[in-house]
Amino acid sequence: MSTASSRPALKKGDTVEWSTSQGRTEGTVTRKVTGTAHAGGHTAKASPEAPQYEVKSDKSGKTAIHRPGSLRKTSR
Repeated sequence: MSTASSRPALKKGDTVEWSTSQGRTEGTVTRKVTGTAHAGGHTAKASPEAPQYEVKSDKSGKTAIHRPGSLRKTSR
């Protein structure tokens, strides 16, 4: 199991992928969330020590908040 510290830091514009019930999905990081954020009908509470990321899906065009552990940086 990898930890957040072993993953590269993500920044705006990075391409990432994550698992969904339909398989893998790719998207682009739109911002780093360090406070309370709302996306897709959900509220995410993050902190500077445990940030989360707002990601826009390439497939659906929708924006969602993800924990860094669920995202994997890709290269296109």
